[in-house]
Amino acid sequence: MKNKFVVSAGKTSWLSSLGLVSSGMLLMVAIASAQAPPAGGGGPRQAPPPPPPPTAGAHLAIVDGSSASYSVTEQLVGINFPNDAVGTSTTVAGTLGIAADGSIEAGSKLSIDLRNLKSDQDQRDNYIKTRTLETDKFPMAEFVPTKIKGIPTMIPFQGQTGLELTGNMTIHGVTKEVTFQGIATFGRDGTIAGRGKTSFTFATFGLTKPSISRLMSVDDKINLDVVFKFKRN
Repeated sequence: MKNKFVVSAGKTSWLSSLGLVSSGMLLMVAIASAQAPPAGGGGPRQAPPPPPPPTAGAHLAIVDGSSASYSVTEQLVGINFPNDAVGTSTTVAGTLGIAADGSIEAGSKLSIDLRNLKSDQDQRDNYIKTRTLETDKFPMAEFVPTKIKGIPTMIPFQGQTGLELTGNMTIHGVTKEVTFQGIATFGRDGTIAGRGKTSFTFATFGLTKPSISRLMSVDDKINLDVVFKFKRN
């Protein structure tokens, strides 16, 4: 004999009861999922804190991550295309003071140790140091800034700006005014990082062009590229 399940008046069959139980379980799972923390734990994500308010002026010091590089276009004997000779020194130090009115404070100065210039050829490095720059007599290149453009008077802790930094550069015992053009990025951690470029000729600072047997010619223009990273004091 086959079993039969009958629904009588005022009573619910086992199928209806099963449906109610299943619906209740699904509802509980949905509620639990909505209340559960995101995968990986740690609770709900929080927005990062706002940056510190801008300051009127700043006292900045060079920190690790700064460098200075020269580049000169040269033509080597037996090679049909020009090559850019690039030498870099990571020994850069100094401070930069920006007053509340945007002017440069006295005592600001940046220094580059030319004895640590390094390119991809030791022969070139030795010649540049001993014959062109004469680093035994003039080991440092010094830049004393006199004015700056592009930096807001209220210096922020985020964002980016173009800038011009003008000052007196001393190389090989000769001082000339130069202007670096570049870009600066303001960090929430109080850093101001970026790069600036300028160019001049060998004659500007009384430098002698390299002249060696494997070198056919050297362009007269020297490009100077400074990668800077300052930290607010």
